[in-house]
Amino acid sequence: MASLIRRRLLCTTSAKAGKKWAVKEVTKANFAEAVEEFKDDLAGSDFVAVSLQKTGSFSAGWHRALPFDTNDTAYLKAKYAAERFQVLQFAACPFSLRASKLTAHPYNFILFPRDELKVGMPSYSFSVQTSHLTYMAQEGFDFNACIYDGISYLSKAQESAAKVRIGNPTPGNYVVDSSVTHTVADTIFIERIKSRVKHWKNACKKSGSRTDDALLSSLRKLVMGTEIYGSRPCMNIDVCSERQVQLALEMLKEFSDELVPLIIPANGGGTQSVRVVLTSSKEDKDLFERELQNVVEEQNKRVRGFREVIDLISASQKPVVSHNSLNDFTFIHSKFLSPLPANVDEFTGSLSLVFPHILDVNHLMKNIGPLRKVTNIPAAISYLNNHYFAPIDLETLPQENEGKIHRHNVVKMCYLFAKLCTILKIRENAKLSSNHLLAPALDEYTNISNPFSDIPQESINEDIRIWRNNMRKISCDNLVFLWGFRSGLTAGMLKSMLHKSHDVFSEDFDVRLVDKSCAIVVFWQPGLSGTFLDVVSNEDVCGFLREMVSEGLRATSYRTYKRVCKLGLWEADLADSLDKALEDPDYSMEADSTTNGREILWSTDSMINFDDL
Repeated sequence: MASLIRRRLLCTTSAKAGKKWAVKEVTKANFAEAVEEFKDDLAGSDFVAVSLQKTGSFSAGWHRALPFDTNDTAYLKAKYAAERFQVLQFAACPFSLRASKLTAHPYNFILFPRDELKVGMPSYSFSVQTSHLTYMAQEGFDFNACIYDGISYLSKAQESAAKVRIGNPTPGNYVVDSSVTHTVADTIFIERIKSRVKHWKNACKKSGSRTDDALLSSLRKLVMGTEIYGSRPCMNIDVCSERQVQLALEMLKEFSDELVPLIIPANGGGTQSVRVVLTSSKEDKDLFERELQNVVEEQNKRVRGFREVIDLISASQKPVVSHNSLNDFTFIHSKFLSPLPANVDEFTGSLSLVFPHILDVNHLMKNIGPLRKVTNIPAAISYLNNHYFAPIDLETLPQENEGKIHRHNVVKMCYLFAKLCTILKIRENAKLSSNHLLAPALDEYTNISNPFSDIPQESINEDIRIWRNNMRKISCDNLVFLWGFRSGLTAGMLKSMLHKSHDVFSEDFDVRLVDKSCAIVVFWQPGLSGTFLDVVSNEDVCGFLREMVSEGLRATSYRTYKRVCKLGLWEADLADSLDKALEDPDYSMEADSTTNGREILWSTDSMINFDDL
């Protein structure tokens, strides 16, 4: 009991070391035991927080979600990262809030995509970023334990394919469809196999009551087509179609007291045959069916691996708390569910079937003004502790010099979530009701994916929120991307050059650098973006703008940027990607109806810091 308390709650190591969370480290060696404990902790909790450690996130600064991204482009960027990189650690923490008391049960699952079943899945290769590996090593991540003892897994889609390749028999269910009429061929097939099964069954019972020498017994089994399944006699019924499978199962319903049908899958999919196993009594039949069920369950656990944890979280219907829901759940969908859909609408629809309630603490933070610019969990906790009286009954969080901090990120997230709920007064009755409905106070924060949006993913306007001062709403149609300008220019210098280049810049406009090769221009007056694009593409361009164009200046609309993301043109420099999109032979200058009318909230101080890229 004492060890259980130390494991699940807070533990004290020594007065000098101080108090810290005891996080259960889970590898392949203790996975089965940990899953049972996790299941119990999950059942008694209100929420579950998740935090992922990956081998990379984005290869270039513009590959991450930026303030001018719509939900579509932000998703495509996250999709690209999820398909390239790998999850090596999955921290899951069931937790509950009772008044000001936070009770959490953190687990740290170490993963590695090992082909344990020899079926070519889940993955033979993935990309890594040295900066991510260095950061994980500095935090104390054990790469040896990951590679040699990490838990493997298959996604739901891969599981289905693996079961076909493995080819293990599965119990056949008796299905009788009274609405389907039998053809003459159906009737002949049923009568033929019924006669064969009757003769085989009677012969097996007779042979059990007499003693023959080994040779005669073997010859009799060969003639009757009898085989042995375990210790029980069996025979195979060859089938040519799924229709014949159902006919065979329908016929075997007549012998259900003694015979148990098994489906034998074919190597290329479908069914190869129906295997019929003869039991000696009703008790023996019940025993055999329990044995089959145990075999199926063990096989499923072996095939699923770590995905069993994902299935438990999904089945619990508990709200899932994340710090960056878009990035985390594109990885979760890609690795543990199925390949990512082509667009954000299909993604959110697919994800909501598995995780109906996703809460992103980033969006809770944006309700507190000074936290709108903060994306770091420790910094957010520090600010709240210094500026708000919102006591949470939690032992001291681990200090940054304690080592292996990666294990505690999910605990910090729980603590931050509890703090925010207390300050925003949405803690009371926040858990799911008996009909799996989240309290209205938290429901408005669920299922938000884009980190720069404060509205639900389902919003038809798809506004992108930039949490800065002096925000102004702007349509994507008023944005223009520029590249090919002189290297080393700042946004201010480029704006000054544009201001004197043409009359179109006599009206109010704004310029920001996307990366060192490309800038984005915002025209506050509708229609000027189109005028500017026409001028740049016109051979009669004159003045200082002509000089800039002759030096290589190019311009395009937001639609081209969206096409870059859709085509997956993820070059290191955005300028190179825009060039490739414009060179695409299928590129059309017709308006893209899926982009028109969409708006972002732009801020005059939303500068991009290259130190963050």
